[in-house]
Amino acid sequence: MSEPLFEPSPQPAAPAPLPPRPRASTALVVLATLAVGYTLWAAQTVILPVLLAAFLALVGNPIIRLLQKLRLPRFLAALLVLLLGLAGSVALAVQLAGPATDWVQQAPQQMRQISRQVQALVKPVQQANQAAESFARAAGGEGNRKVQVVRTQLDDPYKALVRTPKLAASALAVVLLTLFFMIYGQSLQRHVIDLLPNRQQKRFTADILRSMEREISRYVLTITVINIALGLVLSGVLMLLGIGLSEALLWGTVAALLNFAPYVGPLIGIALMLLVGFVMFDDPLTACLPALSYLALHTLEGQLVTPIVLGRSMAISPLMLILALMLFGWLWGIVGLLLAVPLLVCVKLVLSRVDGMQGWARLLE
Repeated sequence: MSEPLFEPSPQPAAPAPLPPRPRASTALVVLATLAVGYTLWAAQTVILPVLLAAFLALVGNPIIRLLQKLRLPRFLAALLVLLLGLAGSVALAVQLAGPATDWVQQAPQQMRQISRQVQALVKPVQQANQAAESFARAAGGEGNRKVQVVRTQLDDPYKALVRTPKLAASALAVVLLTLFFMIYGQSLQRHVIDLLPNRQQKRFTADILRSMEREISRYVLTITVINIALGLVLSGVLMLLGIGLSEALLWGTVAALLNFAPYVGPLIGIALMLLVGFVMFDDPLTACLPALSYLALHTLEGQLVTPIVLGRSMAISPLMLILALMLFGWLWGIVGLLLAVPLLVCVKLVLSRVDGMQGWARLLE
């Protein structure tokens, strides 16, 4: 029996399966989380201007694209949007500077007036507490009380003098970074996407970036319109209560700005409206009307108008929202309160598009 002329080539061995990726221990995850949190807090001087500029650029990009369709170059469109925003902010600040200055100058006298009104209201309660303390000391045999030494600390004017140039430099950095993000942000996104290894990851990343820009722009523009309407309605209500036009516009603007920070801002707004009521009116019931009006308008806006306009896609769990406000407010102060909702919306959009992470996105709803 003859042997075959050619021997069959051996079949290539199947590639060995890749070993499973080792999972980090819980202690390592906790340490990494603490390290990231400390870095975000320690580097806030650098991080906050960049985040604010990127956020403002995301809001302005749809307007820039609309201007580009009118054959306006991107550089000129970005510069026009930025100048219009700065002009509107300066005009609003100049318009409200007079009433705000008057309120600041009259604050000590107004606080003394409010303290007298509050003391008159709580005087019976204080007398009852003093009588109970006297009875308790007599029953316990305590004749004398220890003297407490209260130390006061004067503000250092040098610190305020040094802090002012830093704030001005930070504001200038935000303006310049916003302009650069508006002009070069798209090319930077394309270069980052080109670094990804395959086409599927490039398409996935580009889709996430477009969704984030679209949703954040829609959210901010919608909330801005709603808050402006809330401020105008509150100004009208204050005018009906007998408050002057300039002061009514001042407090309407303050309420509109505070409404950008959910829960925290409206609480501060109610306290301010209560303060305004006690300053402007002598009758305690009438003094509560500005705060009650603001509370009614905010309840109507938060429970009816905003959910209908934004829809369920932008719905965030109140518990998660409060936790985010606490976290970012602790890390970055007032700026963190303003950025908490947009950052939470970005996290939800990313989680909803990553395979296996949709459950975490539903957890935020």
